Amino acid sequence: LVPVYREVLLSLRNAGCQRVHFEEPALVLDTEDWHWDLVEEAYRELSQTGVSLALFTYYDSVSNYERFVSLPVQSLHLDLVSNRENLENLRKHGFPADKGLIAGVINGRQPWKANLRKKLKLVEELSKIAENLVISNSCPLYHLPVTVEPEEDLPEGLKERLSFAKEKLGELKTLRDALNGSESAVEKVKESEKIHTEAFGENPEVRKRITSLRDEDFRRDLPYREREKIQREELKLPLFPTTTIGSFPQTEEVRKKRTAYRNGRISEEEYRDFIRKQIEQVISFQEDVGLDVLVHGEFERTDMVEFFAFKLDGIATTKHGWVLSYGSRVYRPPIIYGDVSRPGPMTLEEITYAQSLTDKPVKGMLTGPVTILNWSYYREDVPKKEIAYQIALALLDEVRDLEEAGIKIIQIDEPAFREGVPLKRRDWQEYFSWAVKAFRLCSRARPRTQIHTHMCYSEFNEIIEFIYQMDFDVISIEASRSKGEIIEAFERFKGWDRQIGIGVYDIHSPAIPTKEEMKLVVERAMKVLPRELLWVNPDCGLKTRRWEEVEPALRNMVEMTRELREEVHAGV
Repeated sequence: LVPVYREVLLSLRNAGCQRVHFEEPALVLDTEDWHWDLVEEAYRELSQTGVSLALFTYYDSVSNYERFVSLPVQSLHLDLVSNRENLENLRKHGFPADKGLIAGVINGRQPWKANLRKKLKLVEELSKIAENLVISNSCPLYHLPVTVEPEEDLPEGLKERLSFAKEKLGELKTLRDALNGSESAVEKVKESEKIHTEAFGENPEVRKRITSLRDEDFRRDLPYREREKIQREELKLPLFPTTTIGSFPQTEEVRKKRTAYRNGRISEEEYRDFIRKQIEQVISFQEDVGLDVLVHGEFERTDMVEFFAFKLDGIATTKHGWVLSYGSRVYRPPIIYGDVSRPGPMTLEEITYAQSLTDKPVKGMLTGPVTILNWSYYREDVPKKEIAYQIALALLDEVRDLEEAGIKIIQIDEPAFREGVPLKRRDWQEYFSWAVKAFRLCSRARPRTQIHTHMCYSEFNEIIEFIYQMDFDVISIEASRSKGEIIEAFERFKGWDRQIGIGVYDIHSPAIPTKEEMKLVVERAMKVLPRELLWVNPDCGLKTRRWEEVEPALRNMVEMTRELREEVHAGV
């Protein structure tokens, strides 16, 4: 690739470009000396093009500070928000006089206004370390919405604490102007400190619940093998139980009705009746297809995190705060601004109505505390693990209500469990310690209640031990893209005894899976795991698919499973 980059740089130089910005966040990962040898060799060649090179790193500290600052480039960016190590290295080792330091002092990932007084002191210190100093954001601003200006429906007192992309640039300008002696900028710096000294969003009852937590609150009453016997007797499910992950197609009609309700064009009663009709139809459909464990379809939900943000105190949602999720997909991250609590039931009405329509078990569907936290902006005045425990306690209240209403299976999805892991392995233990405990706290159900979790498209091999520690009863995973090869992670884990829902077809593809294709995935799993542990399901929710795709796919899946049961019982 280096010759290609060299050619591009020469073309840019010939067009009049004098400076090029390079993004190298990979340099904060765990790297070895030979990695740095390659990086140094590459930039030595690129530096010969005559273009001034600025190298940006972010999301953590660079893995080797001394190698980093010796690279043959003109400017280096350091993230001084996400970690302490970069600043400690600057203080300890200094910074080369022949290079420019681009100091990432304003947080580019979280939406909170900075304490500019503290930032100004930091910048003044940095100006004594680096002769050529530029101040910047800590990382790209695409993690944030464009501006907070149009947000008029936030909880009282929150908007004045927020700073989105446009406002972050304003903070940088204020710091620059204050450094240059602007009186108005200096006054803004002083004012910025006030909101950081005022209590906001505190709930004494939530704080009391957190401080009262004991070790037993993170353990279920019985170990898995005893729970499993009780649950098999309670549920009486067949070999290879079939189910779906949770959501069914969100048609244009569903989306229009939700928008009409939110805009006040239809009444709450009319919207509720519409949702109930959708639930009736999806329960009838699932029974007709022959699924063993049903779901209510999640027609009332926009997004698996935003839905719960609407229902929980201490979390706000925006109307215009869109950011990129992946590819061209966007979402609006909720903002956890205070102590999190559940003012009332969140899913009980829809789940229990669905259960009233069938004799088959209907799963309660919740999003787990780690995913809610990792897919939201979160406050910075309390430890991250405490926020996770607050969310977990709110979800535990919901679990208890679902149990009291007779729901026998509850799924707590954690697709972002792996996503939030720190970039450096040395920090993994601390993260997984509280992440596992948060899940265990919210899933502390009765022994007869079967707890499911769902994880999609994770690298299980690296974290299988931590997954096992979550102490669920059933986990559903993606297995179709790899034709079941992901099962190898569970094969290598000695003593795996939990049930696994095998994702037998890829819901991200419009292709209708054949029975033969899905059977191959299950048969691959049966070579590794006892068949009594296996469930059969799609690899993710069906929200983005069309009914014309969903119906034949699920019918094929159920028919394949029935045929497989017959083969097993016949000893084939």
